[in-house]
Amino acid sequence: MKREILSALCALGLCSAAWGIDEGPSSEPQKQTEAWLQLQVRGHAASPVPQTMTPSERDQSLQRWLNNNHPIPEFYEQKKEGSVSSGGK
Repeated sequence: MKREILSALCALGLCSAAWGIDEGPSSEPQKQTEAWLQLQVRGHAASPVPQTMTPSERDQSLQRWLNNNHPIPEFYEQKKEGSVSSGGK
């Protein structure tokens, strides 16, 4: 009986947990991230200068990709490449 009532409520959309969440970003970092993503999507910060490659650069890029001359390492050594700040205070 309880299962049938719960099924009926869910079918009506009355047990949707998403209804309790406010729309939009909830924190300052989330707002900043959303702003950057919207800049990218809308193209407001796009460069007026087209990014072009010479035929030679395109060939070299394709060859590097095909030959895998610069493979992506499975792990990066943090101390070898530099340091990372967490941004905390």
